Amino acid sequence: MIYLQLFLSFVRVGLCTFGGGLAAIPLIQQQVVDNYGWMSIDEYSDIITVAQITPGPIAINASTFIGNQVAGIPGAMVAVLGIIFPACIIVTLLAYIYNRLHNMSAMQSVLKFLRPAVIAILFATAVEILMPVVFMNGDVELTAYNVKNRMIVLFVVGIILLHKKKISPIMYILMCGVVEVAYQVLI
Repeated sequence: MIYLQLFLSFVRVGLCTFGGGLAAIPLIQQQVVDNYGWMSIDEYSDIITVAQITPGPIAINASTFIGNQVAGIPGAMVAVLGIIFPACIIVTLLAYIYNRLHNMSAMQSVLKFLRPAVIAILFATAVEILMPVVFMNGDVELTAYNVKNRMIVLFVVGIILLHKKKISPIMYILMCGVVEVAYQVLI
């Protein structure tokens, strides 16, 4: 019975979580602490803290840790299945609908309309992330003291190595880390 309760409680969380894993935290708390009383708020806070520092999506990490604490390894597996089940169903349905309708002129018109919007959102996000990396105070001010020259060089070298030489992004990140440590030690 505990496995079914775990599965259904995490299915509810998976169905109602929009906006990323952080949006799931209060929903998981409602299920785990308030509804079922599987753990105290302090235990839940500890699990969320560990879930945040563990690599991977926070909702998956939290469901794994909670499921394990409530019902061992099988409980962890059931909780993870519960939280990903709604997304799997929704994505499968959307893929089916897309495959059925992608040749329709109305669907092509919608996709043609959405492409520039998606590109604009990605570009705006990239610029927002890049500004504090390239400029000291995050404001576009082309003064000698505000521009981080080595970051611009690493960015340009990264574009060249990633696209022209096809090196692994992980290898490039490690190379940048070595360059930055060397810079900090030498300067």
